[in-house]
Amino acid sequence: MPHIELILPKMGESVAEATLTSWLKNEGDIIELEEGILEIATDKVDSEVPSDYEGTLIKKLYKEGDVIKIGEPFAIIETISNVSESAPTQDLSAYDELDNPPITTTVHVSNATGNNKVIDKDNKFYSPLVKNIAKKEEINNEELHQINGTGRNGRVTKDDILNYLENRIPQSLPKLKKSDNSLNRETVPTTSFSGESEIIEMDRMRKLISSHMVNSKKTAPHVTSVVEIDVTNLVNWRNKVKDDFLKKEGYKLTFTPIFVEAVAKAIKDFPMINVSVDGENIIVKKDANIGMAVALPSGNLIVPVVKGANNLNLIGTAKSVNNLTQKARNNKLAPDDVQGGTFTITNIGTFGNIIGTPIINQPEVAILATGVIQKKPAVIETPEGDFIGIRQMMFMSMSYDHRVVDGMLGGSFLRKVGDYLENFEINRQIW
Repeated sequence: MPHIELILPKMGESVAEATLTSWLKNEGDIIELEEGILEIATDKVDSEVPSDYEGTLIKKLYKEGDVIKIGEPFAIIETISNVSESAPTQDLSAYDELDNPPITTTVHVSNATGNNKVIDKDNKFYSPLVKNIAKKEEINNEELHQINGTGRNGRVTKDDILNYLENRIPQSLPKLKKSDNSLNRETVPTTSFSGESEIIEMDRMRKLISSHMVNSKKTAPHVTSVVEIDVTNLVNWRNKVKDDFLKKEGYKLTFTPIFVEAVAKAIKDFPMINVSVDGENIIVKKDANIGMAVALPSGNLIVPVVKGANNLNLIGTAKSVNNLTQKARNNKLAPDDVQGGTFTITNIGTFGNIIGTPIINQPEVAILATGVIQKKPAVIETPEGDFIGIRQMMFMSMSYDHRVVDGMLGGSFLRKVGDYLENFEINRQIW
């Protein structure tokens, strides 16, 4: 029976490597087609990697905590049935020396013992991921050596350094020079507290969000426009079809896919909203890839992307929104699910908020916030005269990059989205 290499697949344009967080199968286990074999983590998202073949796992090429490059083999399986001639078969004897696979960034079949470890001056081994985390958290070599490693030969793994950071005592400022006689103390605390306080270390995702938001504010001059719209027809239509939709499709019809549809239509009318900036060049995107901010149980946010929303009908959009939302909440998003966005929607109405000033999701140039829908008295114009009635009203606010989006474009686009929602056809057929 042929031996097949399982290759770590591409997971997005900017993802070059991933950390193996856990094996879901052991050597000797039977693997079904598309069955998960290991879990990996990137700087974007954690996800599960399925097997492309059926067979028996006979060799793991990495251990948990190791870093694997995209396109490199991570395991060998013995297939049950014939495979195509293009499948990457391999003589297992090439791996005979890998009873304890090296901790490497890559493993090439032609050079299975090669490695890409980071070695410090004291001849201790640290993976590139651990070194990157240490650099970001300003952990010097002396402090890094103090971390107890649980990996092979005492190696420090990703979990080791993250666990250390969770309990790390905040570092003090450098000692004062002896010539400075103004204070006799050796150190000055970085933060002073009055009363009872608790120090909470940011988790990995919160640190990424923090860095991303700060970078966006530094990069783009933000301007925010606001409109109030009457969505009575939309609310009444959804109330009319939502029960049948749930029975037929198996999931709830929320307002999010309707908002995504309206944005995709408005992008067709104003394509210069669907751009990014590269130096002094403006890159116009052909597809409307609409990101939607999803709140996670941890309290963090992640933005999966509805790809090609301009080419989907409402059913297709709703299905994509539901699938991405469920994957996000169950920690099943693939790296490609959160990349390639060209415009983002954040539904602050979920939290009862009416207006927000969201931060642009770089490298996009605009982000729309949809507020809570509320019953309010409003002036209704008719041929017979005006009168006051109860209407379903909501605010929408949009922040945009003033380097390339002026008030006229930003305001006109926002108004167009509002028009599509206000003029929603009450008798629209969804199937």
